[in-house]
Amino acid sequence: MANTSSTAVLAERAPASSPKKKRGLSARTRSKIGDFMFVVPALVLLAVFTYYPICKLFQISLTDWNLLNDTWKFVGLKNWIWLFTGTGAKYLWNSLKITFLYSLGELTVTIVGGMLLALLFNRMSRSFSLMRAIVFMPKYVAMSSAAVVFLWILNTDSGVLNYLIKSVGLQPVDWLNQKSTALISILMLTGWRVIGYGMMIYLSAMMGISKDYYEASSLDGANGRQQFFRITLPLLSPTTLFLLVTTFLSSMKVFQSVDILTSGGPSRSTEVFVYLIYRYAMVDFRMDRAATSAVMFFLILLTITIATMKYSNNKVTYDS
Repeated sequence: MANTSSTAVLAERAPASSPKKKRGLSARTRSKIGDFMFVVPALVLLAVFTYYPICKLFQISLTDWNLLNDTWKFVGLKNWIWLFTGTGAKYLWNSLKITFLYSLGELTVTIVGGMLLALLFNRMSRSFSLMRAIVFMPKYVAMSSAAVVFLWILNTDSGVLNYLIKSVGLQPVDWLNQKSTALISILMLTGWRVIGYGMMIYLSAMMGISKDYYEASSLDGANGRQQFFRITLPLLSPTTLFLLVTTFLSSMKVFQSVDILTSGGPSRSTEVFVYLIYRYAMVDFRMDRAATSAVMFFLILLTITIATMKYSNNKVTYDS
């Protein structure tokens, strides 16, 4: 009996054996894995259609691939040396200069012209709504169709623009065949298409600015000019940054208007960078040089975009 009672006492004092914890992933980890699985299809598409082509372009830039030959071999950095120090350097810097000039023109029209029109049309009347629609409508016109129309408008002998110039007693201008006017002619087409887009983006941003800012500033004696520079312009900085980045990237990739209106001429005066790549690939059949220029172009756009975003972090106001 003594042994039995002592055994019962020891059993009561012994700690109850804790159940074994199930080994497995926590709920938070499972949630993260589930979220990642939803992103996997997009990552696969990016890898196949973006990152792989970029890597392939760099690989081609290290070869002597000519479409007129059946074979090719690796030549190392020969194409890169040709691009920066050989005969390709002259065309590289010429195309970069023309492309940046074109981008500057499109940025000016989109941002400055769009903001001025937005300030003019920032009214809710029916007549202003109709005018806004007319200004924005060219954005829906295909670039190829618009370029063909401008070929007729800018024609030296029978163009509408030269007809108006001659009607006021001035000499007609050979818009598309002179170095001094060819790039301006392309910017005419571009400006006609993009100014309405900039206007609509700024209009939507202006309508989101609270009227309380303007009422409070009016009570403090601020005039319209002060309200624009101290209220409207700072609060439009996110919109300006958006237009700056997106317009710059799209303008640097201009091709259709140049191809239809001037084909890079006269004397390469409108040969933008994308058209230079096209010339290397489809006219000279030098895929190696085209790939080298394309990789270079990608690095330039990536560097400028990153620098713009870094610089704008402390310059943009996101207050509503």
